[in-house]
Amino acid sequence: MASLSESEATNRGSMWELDQNLDHPMDEEAGRLKNMYREKKLSSVLLLRLAFQSLGVVFGDLGTSPLYVFYNIFPRGVDDNEDVIGALSLIIYTLTLIPLVKYVFVVLRANDNGQGGTFALYSLLCRHAKISTIPNQHRTDEELTTYSRQTYEDNSVAEKIKRWLEAHAYKRNSLLILVLIGTCTAIGDGILTPAISVLSASGGIKVQNQNMSTDIVVLVAVVILIGLFSMQHYGTDKVGWLFAPIVLLWFILIGSVGAVNLHKYDSSVLKAYNPVYIYRFFRRRGNSDIWTSLGGIMLSITGTEALFADLCHFPVLAIQIAFTLIVFPCLLLAYTGQAAYIISHKNHVADVFYLSIPDAIYWPAFVIATAAAIVASQATISATYSIIKQALALGCFPRVKVVHTSKKFIGQIYIPDINWVLLILCIAVTAGFKNQIQIGNAYGTAVVIVMLVTTFLMVPIMLLVWKSHWILVVTFIVLSLMVEVPYFVACILKIDQGGWVPLVIAAAFFIIMYVWHFCTVKRYEFEMHSKVSMAWILGLGPSLGLVRVPGIGFVYTELASGVPHIFSHFITNLPAIHSVVVFVCVKYLPVYTVPTDERFLVRRIGPKNFHMFRCVARYGYKDLHKRDEDFEKMLFDCIVLFVRLESMMDGYSDSDEFSVPEQRTDGSMSNAFLAEKSCNTMCSNGDLSYSSQDSIVPAQSPLRGDSLLRYSGQASTVGDELEFLNRCKDAGVVHILGNTIVRARRDSGIVKKLAVDYMYAFMRRICRENSVIFNVPHESLLNVGQIYYI
Repeated sequence: MASLSESEATNRGSMWELDQNLDHPMDEEAGRLKNMYREKKLSSVLLLRLAFQSLGVVFGDLGTSPLYVFYNIFPRGVDDNEDVIGALSLIIYTLTLIPLVKYVFVVLRANDNGQGGTFALYSLLCRHAKISTIPNQHRTDEELTTYSRQTYEDNSVAEKIKRWLEAHAYKRNSLLILVLIGTCTAIGDGILTPAISVLSASGGIKVQNQNMSTDIVVLVAVVILIGLFSMQHYGTDKVGWLFAPIVLLWFILIGSVGAVNLHKYDSSVLKAYNPVYIYRFFRRRGNSDIWTSLGGIMLSITGTEALFADLCHFPVLAIQIAFTLIVFPCLLLAYTGQAAYIISHKNHVADVFYLSIPDAIYWPAFVIATAAAIVASQATISATYSIIKQALALGCFPRVKVVHTSKKFIGQIYIPDINWVLLILCIAVTAGFKNQIQIGNAYGTAVVIVMLVTTFLMVPIMLLVWKSHWILVVTFIVLSLMVEVPYFVACILKIDQGGWVPLVIAAAFFIIMYVWHFCTVKRYEFEMHSKVSMAWILGLGPSLGLVRVPGIGFVYTELASGVPHIFSHFITNLPAIHSVVVFVCVKYLPVYTVPTDERFLVRRIGPKNFHMFRCVARYGYKDLHKRDEDFEKMLFDCIVLFVRLESMMDGYSDSDEFSVPEQRTDGSMSNAFLAEKSCNTMCSNGDLSYSSQDSIVPAQSPLRGDSLLRYSGQASTVGDELEFLNRCKDAGVVHILGNTIVRARRDSGIVKKLAVDYMYAFMRRICRENSVIFNVPHESLLNVGQIYYI
């Protein structure tokens, strides 16, 4: 033990000296990289410009709510003016508490480097506590410039909450289920928003022609929806510049019309700004009427959850400026003006928006309303694509094709399979219900569930990430639930009137996502428990007990450390293996992006003459595999850079918990191979940084053979090994993919057998293979399969 301590001390001294000589400049580089990913201070002009642009991306859905709110509040007409004033008062204070206070000034601050939505909140939590259900993270991941996290003092509230969450698996699973519920209902929102927005806007053509059939309005809405979804593959980059002017024109229109109606009809509705009328409203309405009205009032804040999901890369301050200066005042004017009009025309509540517009601007207003509904739908559809992409990256959704539609903006994507599913469901909802009431009931249910999920997720965010005082946390959750719970009850009571639609949609997507994630976790656990020991690999010798044929073999695995079981299955059934073997692991981290120059980690497995490497490719949930990327070339270039850097590190060894101290005799290394040599090399475009793990230093051989097979075990200099690698690459590259098939045990229950043997198996057959995602040529592909019973 004494000699071990002396050796460790020697190693630490060597590594300290190495850090001083090589790693010190990279600390400065890492600091510069971190500054690149911090939100920069913006000039006032640029901030106002971004606030203007955010109108088209963030506020379209919320802004189109005046098209259908009052009709859903009073589906059976208005009996008394006090009811209108009370409903208006509820709208005013609901808009104030939920969109303004909760989301704009609190929830938006919980963004993950500009990314919003339930998965962004979950990613934040995964970085601050070990709650990820797939334990494939390593401490080196925390060194990423985009991997920000907090540290906690012992016995602090945050530390206790962190330990409580990490203590049991059921808590981690419960949190994941909560996130999946919010995600699935948000997808339902992406179906219902286009349906109700486009149908409500199309209803304007019937207002001027009362004899027109409702089927004509539905047909027009369906045609618009088909056109909208058919254009998705072009992306929003080419027409996105139109979104902000259209939405700004829309807000100016509804604000101006509201101000005119307020002045023209009945300014007494301004009494609604007195919250006393909320109490009078509840006292006057009957039990059934009050829940009906609350469900309609809930629609005044639809789009608020999309406000957070569509955050994109706009600064929070820009969104706060746009909402407080334009969106909020115009919405208040619009609802106040409509209330004034309804008091004077109680029988016009069904089409109050269009009937309250002056005749001189009716058709221009109809065009603007239709355009605004399309923009609102587009924002929600884009948010749905983003949600699916995040779920896919975190192992919660089958692999589907993701198309990058813009060279300028990384967030603009298109998912063909999801696009057509959304279109079919949108048409089914629109043509099936044919009216705003039932679609509105369904819409409100989806929105309020997402809001409740966000409220519950904000509690650990405020405690762990922000380290807020518990009094502030309690105040936030009480105020939020005080508003959201009554709306939730109102929406649930309308399940038989259309509220069942988002629940069915969410349940279908939840089953898909949970089954996929469950089987993914089980596959990973199988890989972890059955991985091959390094002692077995070293016992085979440099030839691995086989003939080493010229070429490079990329073996794909889900393991970020260790040798996968599929490799032992491969070498025990085949007589030959490639001269160079590279284990490739592609994993996603709970960060929005991994900078390109930090994406790849390369390490050596075993002695140098084994010519075995491991490469870990790390991605964030916003990162995409572009079609023009040559993944094979990127891997090879990183291995070459690793070998060059490794030559600079000879004579040094690290001192972490995985290393085995070097045994030295008379100042030279013994011939015993000590463990595994690995260096993490982050490389791209020639940029390098270094950290080391699992050290092994073999005896160097001065011999050099002429043939490829003899040379494979005798490369002694960096030039020789680089030449050897290039010759192997020229000889050919083969991609070996492990295909672990999951099956339920014979004694499993009927539900588990249906989920694993049928649902998961079907999804595996129809989803994309990794070979397609990484553009692996079919002629270079080799699949090695095995069956795992759970």
